[in-house]
Amino acid sequence: MTEDLLRDDPVQLVVTESSRVFDGRVWGVRRESFELAGQSITREFLDHTGAVAVLALDEWGRALLIKQYRHPARVREWELPAGLLDMAGESPLAAAQRELAEEADVAATNWSVLSDFMTSPGGSNEAVRVYLARGISATSAIFTRTEEEAEIVTRWIPLDDIVQAVLARRVQNSILVVAALSAAASLARGWRSLGDADAPWPRHPAAG
Repeated sequence: MTEDLLRDDPVQLVVTESSRVFDGRVWGVRRESFELAGQSITREFLDHTGAVAVLALDEWGRALLIKQYRHPARVREWELPAGLLDMAGESPLAAAQRELAEEADVAATNWSVLSDFMTSPGGSNEAVRVYLARGISATSAIFTRTEEEAEIVTRWIPLDDIVQAVLARRVQNSILVVAALSAAASLARGWRSLGDADAPWPRHPAAG
């Protein structure tokens, strides 16, 4: 069946060497040697904590977007509230709830898993979980934002308009692209694809 065919296969290869060769402010670079098809192969990749993002959807079908500066791309881009999984012991769901409050002063009562994906598996172990959040309200606390977040702009945009912007290539943030298209497809299927908010995340490298 196609359902069985179109499925990624986790693999545990023999890793003969693994070392962190660069430690940056947020993430680092790891070099590993492993055995594959009778060969010893060495690769370097971005060693990432993983991240969560939130597509908050209100009762009128609008999604909450933020706009902020991203230095590597030299662009102020539209994206979703998101953040790193860099707090010890914090669950992905708790991290998503925290990021939504800190970046957009918003809370939600209804949480589901919308999408899990790897941003660039050829060069990074970054795994991202995107949540769908509904039952939206303003938080009682207003958070102080610094650095790139100091100039965040927030907007509620109809989901259909976001999908159109993705298809027209006007917005190119990878998390926003995946989330918008996943939400549109799931909505068309009556949200039957959604996962429980606390669903296991076995494909996250740290979990595996």
